[in-house]
Formats: sequence, C-alpha cells, structure tokens
Amino acid sequence: MFDIANQEHIDSWYAATANDRQTRPRLQGKLKADVCVIGAGLTGISTALNLAERGYSVVVLEAARVGWAASGRNGGQMIYGFACGMDTFAKDMPDADVQRMWQMGQYSLEIIKQRVARHQIDCDLTLGYLTAANKPRHVAELKDWQQEAADRYGYHDFRYVEAGQMGEHIQSSRYVGGLYDPDSGHLHPLNYTLGLARAAEAAGAQLFEHSMVTGLTLSPQASGRHTVKTAEGEVDAGHVVLACNAYLDKLAPKLRAKIMPVGTYVIATEPLGEERAQALIPSNVAICDSRFVLDYFRRTSDHRMLWGGKVSYSTFQPYNLAEAMRADMLKVFPQLADVKVTHAWGGFVDITMSRAPHFGRLTPTVYFAQGFSGHGVNITGLAGELMAEAIAGQSERFDLYGKLKHHDFPGGKLLRTPALVLAMMYYRLKDYL
Repeated sequence: MFDIANQEHIDSWYAATANDRQTRPRLQGKLKADVCVIGAGLTGISTALNLAERGYSVVVLEAARVGWAASGRNGGQMIYGFACGMDTFAKDMPDADVQRMWQMGQYSLEIIKQRVARHQIDCDLTLGYLTAANKPRHVAELKDWQQEAADRYGYHDFRYVEAGQMGEHIQSSRYVGGLYDPDSGHLHPLNYTLGLARAAEAAGAQLFEHSMVTGLTLSPQASGRHTVKTAEGEVDAGHVVLACNAYLDKLAPKLRAKIMPVGTYVIATEPLGEERAQALIPSNVAICDSRFVLDYFRRTSDHRMLWGGKVSYSTFQPYNLAEAMRADMLKVFPQLADVKVTHAWGGFVDITMSRAPHFGRLTPTVYFAQGFSGHGVNITGLAGELMAEAIAGQSERFDLYGKLKHHDFPGGKLLRTPALVLAMMYYRLKDYL
C-alpha cells in the first residue's frame, strides 16, 4: 500500500468541522476474530457495522485515520444508483437481475437515511439533487433518462426542470435545464463516516488506527484461517474483507489491475452569510453538471460554497489548486468574485473500466469491494451490507455482482495511466464541442 501510516486528516473543511476528535489505538499483539476488515473508510466501516450487528467478532485495521481517504474527502454527494448506466449491467445479466440492480441502487440511499436516523449521526444530511444540463443535447439525454427510469424501472420521482424554472434551484445562467431527484442529496462525509465508526464500536467491533497491513497470508481453504500482520501485531481471522479501494496497492495485485486511482479536488469558500448562500442555491440541493468531466457543488451548513471538480486522470494535482478551482466556480457564479477560498484539498477515488462496482471473492472467505467510480457515498453502504450477508451465508445479492465482467486497464503497470489520460482527453474534447 502507499505509505500513509501515521498521517492525520488532511487540511480540509471537513476535518476542520469534524464533530468527533477521538483517536484509536494501534494494533499491538495478537488478536483472533471472525472477520478482519482492512480499511476504515465507508466500505470497511459499513461492513464492520453490519457484521457486528449480526454478532460477529470484527477487527478493523486502518493505515491512517478513520475516514482518512476518499470517504472523508469527497464532495458529499449522495447520488442515486451507480456510476455506470444500467445498460452496463444488461450486457452481463438478464433483465430480471438488472431490475434487482436498479432496486439495490435506490436502496443504497435508504441505507444512509436509516443509519443516520438510527444512530443519530450529525452529518448535515440534506435531500435533493440536481443534474444541470450544460448543452441542448444534454437536455435530450436527461429527458430520455427520466422516461426510461419511469418506463423500465417504475421510478417516477425524477422531475425535469425547464430553463425558466432553474432559478428555483440555482442562480446562474450557465445551464439550460436540469433533472431533479428528491431521493438523493448531500451530507458531511467525514462526520457520516465517524458516526458509522462509533456505531460499529458500540455494536462490538474493534477499530485500530495507524495500523498499516504489512503482510497478508491467505488460506486457500474455506475452513482455513488467515493471518493479517501489521508492524506491531497480527490478526488471526476466519474471513478477511479488503476495503482499501484506491490504496489497495500490493495487497492484491490482481484486483489492483481492475481499478485506477483518479484525483478529484474540492474547495470551500469563506462563509457567505445565510442570505447570500441561500440566494445562490435556493433549494439547497446538491448539483452536478452534465459533462463527462464534470463540476459538482453545494452549500454547506455554515453557508459556504463547496465546489468540486478538476478531475485528474494523471494523478497529478492541478497547479495552484485553489485558484484553478475558484476560476471554475466563477464561471457558474461570477457574483462570488469577491469571495476568498479558505480550504482546498483532494484525493483519489477508484474507477473501473466500465464504471460498474467490482465486488467479489479472492478465496471462498476473502471478500472485496472496490471501483465505486464516484458513487461511493451510498454504494459503499450497500457493499458493506452485501458482504456481511455473504459472510453469514446469504450471498444471493452479493453474487449478482460476480456476473459482471471486469477488465484490466490496458497498458500494464507503466502505460495504463498515460493510456487513460489520452482517453480522457477525447471526452474532455467532447465536453467542449
């Protein structure tokens, strides 16, 4: 894995407004558990919580801090379904299974709402999501998707917003329409992750920070035990869950070839004041635009503008990040020209070739979930529930994902990133045309 041991949370607005400052110990000595989860982001914590609630003994090992990577840095957008289109699933499974995938994608939103209510997690959960159309051809695509969702999946909650009504949601002349979804929304992702961690510990899970896994010995037998080693300890476990995503690195090279780390970046402005912030996004929805390389943004609970984008497929952070992001923000909200940026940060998400999530087993008792491709806020909760079900012997829903055919990124270790950069240049060009 990347050398992230001993690192604290990055200097983000999320870290500055975290409502849980507790630290957790390093793993020292030997432990025995039913399940060892590697990674304390949303995937790992969700899995641990579901397992602990079922009565399993669970140890979670985190190389840095709970929620340190994408789970605590992302745009906080809780988006319906998956990053890929539903036709991606239809290539590998019958329509009945595609329907089940749709239902699980929608259910992933309910998982968040239920967890927040049940565990009283203070994470600014707010419902409402708008995909804003940049161009007339995007209008047609959004309307087609609204119709397909209704006809094919029985989902009638999408509402198309005509250009003249966009002021209800956003005070900007940049967009020519939009698709509104009342079931999606936004939240404070770090506080949500920390809240889930507290719930997992209350249910009996043990969490260890600054405990990077340095060795992993997997038994090929379903009845065998696995050994997970850190610098100061080890865990003897009947099951292992790999929840490392973009930081998987050398733990499972075969899995690492199926995903690519992609940089994404966020800024937060100084507080705007309640009246000014409300005027910019009156409905307080989360917004993304309709381009392939998109911008995404929303208001915060303390009345800032939180703006995300500048996706980097080269993994190099854009030069002068805060100013570069601010320039993009001013294209949509020129009325913020007098506003300063107080926080700028970034990190990696993991994508698959198809943008469909990649769930499965390395051995009969070693599970993984990765490749959330930008929809990790909600699909991680689904992944945690499905892996816990499968470990408990109810694998029907989890095994649906095994039908998906995932390919390695082309180019091998040296050329895969340059190849992806070239491919993304094509899509950026399409956005501009």
